[in-house]
Amino acid sequence: MFALRLVQLIEHNADKLAEGLIQRLKHSNSCNELLACVPAHELKHRALEIYGNLTDWMLNKTKAEVEERYIGIGALRAHQGVPFSQFLYAIHATKENLWDFMQQEGLLEPGDLISQMELLRAMEHFFDRALYFASIGHEGVMQNEFTRSQVAVHTA
Repeated sequence: MFALRLVQLIEHNADKLAEGLIQRLKHSNSCNELLACVPAHELKHRALEIYGNLTDWMLNKTKAEVEERYIGIGALRAHQGVPFSQFLYAIHATKENLWDFMQQEGLLEPGDLISQMELLRAMEHFFDRALYFASIGHEGVMQNEFTRSQVAVHTA
């Protein structure tokens, strides 16, 4: 029961979390190109999509749905020219921002350890799948661009 209330609190604070993430990214030297290539409103929209629908992403979405969504996002970021390392950093920062929020709100209490562990495991599983599938999308675009450039060199 505690885990459900925790996720509902996270979803209720999705806007605050999204704003915090944007600030975290702006204050980091690890994603300058990402910030230059991706409009701030798009980054905030993606953060709200995760934080505001965390229950759905963790419990209801199938592997295929996560795969489809994050391959698409990976491909989009590659088309936008976002370096892969900065793309991964942004997803990692999304997760770290969530951890920090839970600690600041005093949500990680020892008394509810089992529920918290189940929730944390589900969150880790979601973020790991998101990273994996997003990397597939990003790599697919990069491979296609490389192949096109090789064909152009050989036909020239």
